[in-house]
Amino acid sequence: MANLQHAIKTEGIKYAGSKLKILPYIIQVLAELKDVTTVLDGFSGSTRVSQAFGRLGYNTTANDIAVWSEVFATCYLKSTKSDQFYQDILDYLNNQKGYDGWFTENYGGEEGELKRPFQVKNTRKLDAIRDEIDVLNLAWEDKCVILTSLIYALDSVDSTLGHYVAYLSDWSSRSYKDMVLKLPNRFKIESNNRVIRGDIFDTIAQNEFDFVYLDPPYGSNNEKMPPSRVRYNSYYHIWTTVIQNDKPQIFGKANRREDSRDTVEGSVFEEFRKNDQRHFIATEALGKLIKETQSHYILLSYSSGGRATKEELNSIISGSGKLLKAIEIDYKQNVMANMRWTNDWINSDGKHHEYLFLMEK
Repeated sequence: MANLQHAIKTEGIKYAGSKLKILPYIIQVLAELKDVTTVLDGFSGSTRVSQAFGRLGYNTTANDIAVWSEVFATCYLKSTKSDQFYQDILDYLNNQKGYDGWFTENYGGEEGELKRPFQVKNTRKLDAIRDEIDVLNLAWEDKCVILTSLIYALDSVDSTLGHYVAYLSDWSSRSYKDMVLKLPNRFKIESNNRVIRGDIFDTIAQNEFDFVYLDPPYGSNNEKMPPSRVRYNSYYHIWTTVIQNDKPQIFGKANRREDSRDTVEGSVFEEFRKNDQRHFIATEALGKLIKETQSHYILLSYSSGGRATKEELNSIISGSGKLLKAIEIDYKQNVMANMRWTNDWINSDGKHHEYLFLMEK
């Protein structure tokens, strides 16, 4: 497994849903399957899984509803110009003189001020660079490479715990660094890839794949947790604004976008409520998704903290196909073990666990 851990290099932002640790196991499961050429990363997020699929030469489709995920996926799966082409643009942007603009006003801070995600010196650079990117009028694929670089640069100098619904009381050590745009670690594209920003149900209704990887956001099983705490729309509202540069109306201490409010509809998979039949909405959505997915193989990631119980997942999977393998991942020992349905979701140590379920339809 040690070699597998380092076989595929990917990159991404600090991300609550990151599959960086689980990625080697996903790759191993996929590598053992035959006659797989077309793959779907159904909830691509920071796109680490999509990057891995693309690097391995699969015809990869990345799907997500977030515009920042679309940008990351386009950077890695669709951009084809030379590194030097993009490096020249990044060098030009790094030399822009910063100024006080909208981002500095709302997200830049100095010692003794309100908690902010970035220091002023870096938001001033952000203001100058982001406005200049629009002036350059780049092709979409090229703009995505530059925007990906910008988000990575900001992510490396932020003062947060990895999300943007609250900020640290004291400046992080990395926030004192100067923001510098660097070339994303792209790779030669040797497959036919697609990037879709849209609802996963539309994507699976309109397309067929050999292999589908599903990692839906999990509605928390904490009854006291408000929807905003589990919605990626609120967690990463800043990345949406950086990409769109739309200077939206904002609210609250974190200066979140208006369209990331709790009252705005989130993903059905993040829903923690029950329907009129007293069934969890998120669990029923998962069952509908697996049933309607048109694929030979489906690999489902799930967490012991998700809404669905072991019995419910067993029922969902057995009702739509044949379970080939159930895997429990132990990060500390860096191994994966086959799991039987008699195992509990949470082991005797009470720790959080990740699972992979491979099914054949």
